[in-house]
Amino acid sequence: MAKQPPATLEFWFEFASPYSYIAAMQIENLCREASVPLVWKPFLLGPIFALQGWNDSHFNLNERRGAYMWRDMERLTAKLGLPWRKPSTFPRATTAAARVACSIADEPWGGDFMRSVFVANFGEDRDIGDETVVEALVEELGQDGAAVTRRAGEPERSGALRANTARAESLGIFGAPNFLVGDELFWGEESLTDAVAWSCKHRQ
Repeated sequence: MAKQPPATLEFWFEFASPYSYIAAMQIENLCREASVPLVWKPFLLGPIFALQGWNDSHFNLNERRGAYMWRDMERLTAKLGLPWRKPSTFPRATTAAARVACSIADEPWGGDFMRSVFVANFGEDRDIGDETVVEALVEELGQDGAAVTRRAGEPERSGALRANTARAESLGIFGAPNFLVGDELFWGEESLTDAVAWSCKHRQ
């Protein structure tokens, strides 16, 4: 009997999340090496934080936690050889980028777009909440930026981000990044390899 393929891994992330950046820059290669099917799931953390009584990132609300995170990001990006420039605005509005991400998640260049948005935010300090910046990122990948952003706003696509965020709420997600394999939820970039291993162990 042929061996069943690994279970699908869903990557639930927010473009404003520093640790989502760390995970996003590694996940596609790790999944490819393990033959794990990967699904990109952009969502918005704002409504998730509101459920917890927060009106801002917990890294801003807790000064000590925030100071640790920024230093940790310096270490992690240096370790992984990733571009790093502390955003001048944190957290940034991400709806424009996330809406496009939802609409092109299944495209062959989807992963490239996700990574380019993260690098723009955390490596270049570009305003990914600005639709013209998002269009420019799409153009840099050889696609029609205006056409892609226009399609992302069409009625049949514009609700995808809202639906993802509602689904994240129903899954009990409280931060980012997250990795979902079946009903098993893993939180935090440090659990990425565990999630990939779980996918390999629990096959479709």
